[in-house]
Amino acid sequence: MTAQACRQKFSEHLFWDVYREEIDMDAHASFIVQRVLEYGTIEDWRLLRSYYGLDHIVSLCKAMRSLDPVCLSFISAISNTPKESFRCYHTRQSNPTLWNS
Repeated sequence: MTAQACRQKFSEHLFWDVYREEIDMDAHASFIVQRVLEYGTIEDWRLLRSYYGLDHIVSLCKAMRSLDPVCLSFISAISNTPKESFRCYHTRQSNPTLWNS
């Protein structure tokens, strides 16, 4: 599947704030993965996984500074990777917010 075809199949609500045509699937991979994990449907996830592969998605997630706790649990469970190996797990621990205390 080409990058353009994949980009057009994602749900409309994922990229409401950017021009869909200007999204580069390779250059903006972290942005796309985070949006799909946090706001996407199961079909968006399947499309994402078929384009990037689970190993690449996990490596991108490991480098993210922030990721929703539910998304972190999902990617950790589906890849059998401990939560402690993700950067966002440690960043969240060191910067607690009032509503997550």
